[in-house]
Amino acid sequence: MNPHDQYSPQQHGLVVAREYLLIFLALAPFALMVNWIFVPHNVVGGGLTGICSIIYYATQGLFPAVFPNYGGALPIWLTSLVINCILLLIAALTVGWRFCIRTVFGVFSLAFWYRIIPIRPEALIEDPLVACIVGGVIFGISLGIVMLNNGSSGGTDIIAMVVNNYRNISLGKVMVICDVVIILSSYFLPVPEAFIDKITSVSDFKIKRIMCGICMTVSYTAALDWIMSRIRQSVQFFIFSTKHAEIATAINEKVHRGVTVLEGKGWYSKQPIEVVTVLARKQEGPLILRIIKSIDPNAFVSYANVNGVFGQGFDRIKDK
Repeated sequence: MNPHDQYSPQQHGLVVAREYLLIFLALAPFALMVNWIFVPHNVVGGGLTGICSIIYYATQGLFPAVFPNYGGALPIWLTSLVINCILLLIAALTVGWRFCIRTVFGVFSLAFWYRIIPIRPEALIEDPLVACIVGGVIFGISLGIVMLNNGSSGGTDIIAMVVNNYRNISLGKVMVICDVVIILSSYFLPVPEAFIDKITSVSDFKIKRIMCGICMTVSYTAALDWIMSRIRQSVQFFIFSTKHAEIATAINEKVHRGVTVLEGKGWYSKQPIEVVTVLARKQEGPLILRIIKSIDPNAFVSYANVNGVFGQGFDRIKDK
């Protein structure tokens, strides 16, 4: 079930518009970290961004007349757009076009931000290790916001989806393999002229570049996991009240969450009792508590965090 099914057509349109806006805005700091931190430090991370960075570094000076503003290299915005379009075509033919709709929007939005945000000649943060950690965290938060709004920036997400469609390999494993291969391949890149006078050993520079790429990837993965778990965390209510019908109706109408009323029996009193059960997002918990208090301040309430909720209005069951 689509979580938007709980809304009216008008509400559904507003929710979808809000999601597209958040996807578009969240990709701005994503591109900012690439053009202001990773590229100036000559760092290669995972995913399609890493592939595009490798192409950018490897083609420096090859196209001076075509891309003078990028040192004669193929710009990241262009390679990102071209590769993503090829991957999307493959995904549409193998996985299905429904997967591609928001990914197309994310791909073009990211290419837009890459294009209008200039690459800094000097990194925003001087120390490369600190820069990769800070940049990775912001990178992960941005990607988390995109994913929470059912969006995607393309890249290895598409590769993983296509591979998973034909082989019994989890999406996470495919993405980790892609990231490791991309980061390690940066060892074969030449050292940029701007760094020649600053290093003592070419081999040390290349190893440090790989280590920075790993730190960046670990940082963004941790930040992504954190934001996904915090925002998607769900709660469960058991509400014991003589005004169960009023509470159930109010939660259904004001929070737009499904409510189940269970028939029970108090073992001490031997009296029948109705128990209202609700599963909701964590941020909806305080509103539900206020609703309960306004209707029956004496209600007995159990309120607990749950590890995962799957189904209508929540998450879909995915391969691990």
